[in-house]
Amino acid sequence: MGLYVIQLCGVAALSFLVGSINPATILARALGRDLRSSGSGNPGATNAARVLGPRWGVVVLLLDVAKAWLPSLLVLRSMGTLAAIVAGTAVVLGHMFSPFLRGKGGKGVASALGALLAIAPWVALGAVVVFVLAKTVLPFVGEASVVTMLVVAAVGVAAVAGVVPGVSQLVGGWLIVLPLLVLSRHQRNIRAWLMRRKRRQA
Repeated sequence: MGLYVIQLCGVAALSFLVGSINPATILARALGRDLRSSGSGNPGATNAARVLGPRWGVVVLLLDVAKAWLPSLLVLRSMGTLAAIVAGTAVVLGHMFSPFLRGKGGKGVASALGALLAIAPWVALGAVVVFVLAKTVLPFVGEASVVTMLVVAAVGVAAVAGVVPGVSQLVGGWLIVLPLLVLSRHQRNIRAWLMRRKRRQA
């Protein structure tokens, strides 16, 4: 048991380090741009697409997904579900609070998707569908991301209650915690969304 805890700590540390590597910032600097002072200032795929162009935005998106998907999948196959959850969560936290960016980082949506693809692939695919549908109705990516994370959290609640086939209560609990982490980085989007709705109703 003691050895397993040490291994989990090692997985968390290495995964956090992987998550801290920010592809958007690296690509922007290679192209002579600074995402922190351009567009929304967020070092993520959406702002990369806005500042660098759609193709680079797609590249950043895929890299952010992959950097969470690969470690989570490798740990899942070698150490099991709990360790994979630790790895996936650590990558997302590293992305959000990168020491290479002085404790700042992206909002974690793409990295969360990568972790979901490894640990709960059907939930991840469902989340993609929800996001696409939400984006057809809502004007901004941030708002569609918030809706998607709320739906994932709802699935987590249902899984904990034992009504989602193929999703354990352990994974269900994680499906609640992970969206809450991501939503914590979307407070500005949520406030702006609520203000717009309030103005429409006035």
